[in-house]
Amino acid sequence: MSSPLIDLRSYDRETRRHHHDYHQLVLPLAGSLLTSIGGREGRVSEAQGALISAGEDHAFAATSDDNYFIVADIPSALAPELERLPAFIPLDSALGHYTVFLRSELEHSRPGSRAQHQMMLLLVQLLTERYGGELQIDRRVQVARAWIDEHLDQPLLLAQLAAIAHLSPRRLSELFKNCFGMTPQQYQTERRMQLACTLLESGNLNVQRIAERVGYSNLAAFSDRFRRHFGRSPRYFRSSSAC
Repeated sequence: MSSPLIDLRSYDRETRRHHHDYHQLVLPLAGSLLTSIGGREGRVSEAQGALISAGEDHAFAATSDDNYFIVADIPSALAPELERLPAFIPLDSALGHYTVFLRSELEHSRPGSRAQHQMMLLLVQLLTERYGGELQIDRRVQVARAWIDEHLDQPLLLAQLAAIAHLSPRRLSELFKNCFGMTPQQYQTERRMQLACTLLESGNLNVQRIAERVGYSNLAAFSDRFRRHFGRSPRYFRSSSAC
């Protein structure tokens, strides 16, 4: 598996046990799933998901015939930081809203599409920020990432960022991609869209101001980027509280 796979699945009541060489994230939509992950017992239900790390033995069985889950199969090379997450993950309000949004998008988008890939990257980032702690990454890359995070409203010039990190532009790009699976520019876009989603959910700023907060002085350009990223307009996110 070289790319993430995310889809909607149901399970039967027969207990099954296996392991696989990719991470698997299971989020509840309806019903519950009894799960054992590396000897830890738990339930995927209304307010709790599960993360099975690559290579981890696990068993699972549905508690009823009426069940429905979002299941994401994620290559370990794409998101090694998932190994730091707990096996059972409490779902707060923001993650709950995002799960509902994911279901809607999965029911209406093409499997393996760019939109699904972007949604997966955002979901991984949301989870690792809440539960993953600080990643063990090169200090110079940490400096570069911190600068991006603190200046989302500013243009990203690779030469300037490399100078801040005391690296050549080429070496910074290589190290950054090794750590996060994306270039600094792609990372900035992901962070901008994540912040925009969070601000849209809070409802405290109008869309023009949110666009400015994430580096877009032109509202049309922001709306176009947001739509290409998520497949929906910023106003759709706000009206549906889907972030």
